[in-house]
Amino acid sequence: MTSLLTNASAITALQNLNATNRSMQTTQDRISTGMRVANAADNAAYWSIATTMRSDNAALSTVRDALGMGSATVDVASAALKTTADLTTQIKSKLVAAREPGIDRAKVQAEIKQLQDQMKSVAESSTFSGQNWLSVDSGAADYNATKSVVASFTRSGTDVSIGTIDVDTSAVALYDADATGEGIIDKLRTVNTTTDIQVSELDISDLTDSTEDQTTLDDYISAVDGALTDVTTAASDLGAVKTRISMQTDFVSNLMDAVTKGVGQLVDADMNQESTRLQALQVQQQLGVQSLSIANQSSQQILSLFKG
Repeated sequence: MTSLLTNASAITALQNLNATNRSMQTTQDRISTGMRVANAADNAAYWSIATTMRSDNAALSTVRDALGMGSATVDVASAALKTTADLTTQIKSKLVAAREPGIDRAKVQAEIKQLQDQMKSVAESSTFSGQNWLSVDSGAADYNATKSVVASFTRSGTDVSIGTIDVDTSAVALYDADATGEGIIDKLRTVNTTTDIQVSELDISDLTDSTEDQTTLDDYISAVDGALTDVTTAASDLGAVKTRISMQTDFVSNLMDAVTKGVGQLVDADMNQESTRLQALQVQQQLGVQSLSIANQSSQQILSLFKG
């Protein structure tokens, strides 16, 4: 049936052209944004997953920064421990030299005093971002021997957790201002016949060549050697922590890259595919316009039926 009121061919052609235009608009949006899922309307599930993963990746970036801060803090403490080990070695050498009969021990003590003061200065200046692990006060109300470096961000379903790398600073502290503290350098040591030896305070200026004083001097040497062993152990412990932080930093960086790739797989547009699709839609659009034009002209043909 041919009707003047209803042009079925034109309606069909218009519907097809509109569908082609919508597809072209979608393809153009993907090409301009580079994304096939730019908002929830494109694909609610993928958009939700991608948004959560992007948020987690931002948290991982913060974790990486925290690891960098922790690594720097460990580096500062490690450098100070190395210097302290060198200074302790020098003190031990001075004490060995003082073991020689007839030596002016007051002058040797003057040198030792300078080394003791330098060790104190090194410990007190070993601060990074307001943290000092080597000069502490265990009696302070806010004191906590365990220092935590944020190391990971983990999601399990709807639950998230923060992982840390913990460092027991009580094992590496050189000085403790508390009376009952156990700093490596200022703690009381007992060696053989001599008690309450503090490497930070030992004084040989009054020692003589008597057998008793020589024994005391030997005990001082042993105490300093013990302190050197403790400093070396502390430096080794921090070295292990530094290695772990470095490994965790590398892992977090790789994890961030993997998450970024995963998000890309979900929401990024395949530009080769979209460009090919755009060319095809442009041809379909041209054909759709031509088809609609032909359908609209069919009504004009009815007029020929009424010509005499």
